[in-house]
Amino acid sequence: MNSPEKEKLHILFLPRWYPNRYDPMFGLFVHRHAEAVALNHQVSVVYVNEAGSDQMKVYEINQAEEQGVFNTTIYYRKSSLKPGFLSKVINIYRFFNANFVGIKLIKKNTGNFHLIHVHILTRLGLIALWFNIANGIPYIITEHWSRYLPLTNGFKGFWRKKLTKTIVRHASAVTTVTDNLADAMKNHGLLNPNYVVLPNVVDVRLFNILHQKTNKPIRMVHISCFEDRSKNISGLMNSFRKLSKVRQDFECVLVGDGLDYQKIKNSAVDLESAGLVRFTGLLQNQELVEELAASDFLVLFSNYENMPVVILEAFACGIPVVATRVGGIPEMVNKENGLLVDASDETQLVDALDAMLGSFKMYDPILLRESVRLTNSYEAVGEFLSKLYLKSIR
Repeated sequence: MNSPEKEKLHILFLPRWYPNRYDPMFGLFVHRHAEAVALNHQVSVVYVNEAGSDQMKVYEINQAEEQGVFNTTIYYRKSSLKPGFLSKVINIYRFFNANFVGIKLIKKNTGNFHLIHVHILTRLGLIALWFNIANGIPYIITEHWSRYLPLTNGFKGFWRKKLTKTIVRHASAVTTVTDNLADAMKNHGLLNPNYVVLPNVVDVRLFNILHQKTNKPIRMVHISCFEDRSKNISGLMNSFRKLSKVRQDFECVLVGDGLDYQKIKNSAVDLESAGLVRFTGLLQNQELVEELAASDFLVLFSNYENMPVVILEAFACGIPVVATRVGGIPEMVNKENGLLVDASDETQLVDALDAMLGSFKMYDPILLRESVRLTNSYEAVGEFLSKLYLKSIR
């Protein structure tokens, strides 16, 4: 194998979240990272997902190349044997076995790899650690999961913590999409000397400014997965009701689908009939861009977040943001590009929305877009990761 410094590197992505046949939006940000890396290097992805017990084969393997990324997706049949612990053991075995089968296929079809990039711990980190010990292949970790944050308190279990600490310690680098998440991981004892904040990717060619908007009423947009526990869309609806007592020159377009979509929609019949809210359901690609770019500003009222990429997409479209002061949002939103409020404080949100309805035109769309282009474009993130990979290999 030639020296990696003299040729394109071969990077193996092992993501826990990735677009699949059940959910084409799941882990889309990981897919975008892979595409960014593919601008400079060879990228192979092995993604394993559980399938229903009605799947005919134990393993179903799909391979395809897309945007320079060679994807190997393996669906393993979920075991439903009794007792339950036996099924759990079988499913864990099938998960790990499927990953090793996929990696073997990658090596056969596209050659050896120089580095493993794990997205989301802990299981896939064990595989990377194995290749590091057995073959000396370095690995880096990118963590997106909010389970480490104090509010969610989802990082539990003696062995999970023990194994995760070992995996993190032996990684060449650990990247998170916010300083907030990095600090939360360190507070759990997940220590590594090379923590780095990795920007999310925004397709600035797709998300662009729509000039000469004349929305009447003023249009705000909310985009989310409609999971009320985290996104607090019910609190957003309450705030609209309070705001409507002061002014009614606004409309909020709610984009997305998910667990609580129908419940939220049913609870907002009064707002919908008054023309204050409009539900679109799930929008993707150009439809999503058009709805976002046509709006005057974005609003999020989340109880907790990590790094919502929709905020960056809003900036790329030249529109400001009203959002809560949680997770990594304060690392993105400031007085130059939006307004921040405390989580669950509906009074603050009403005041912020009232202020933004009167001031959204004062934000410079060009400056908002440029802030994203310089750090979050495919080219910028691809270059960022190239430097990190070369440093890790050396």
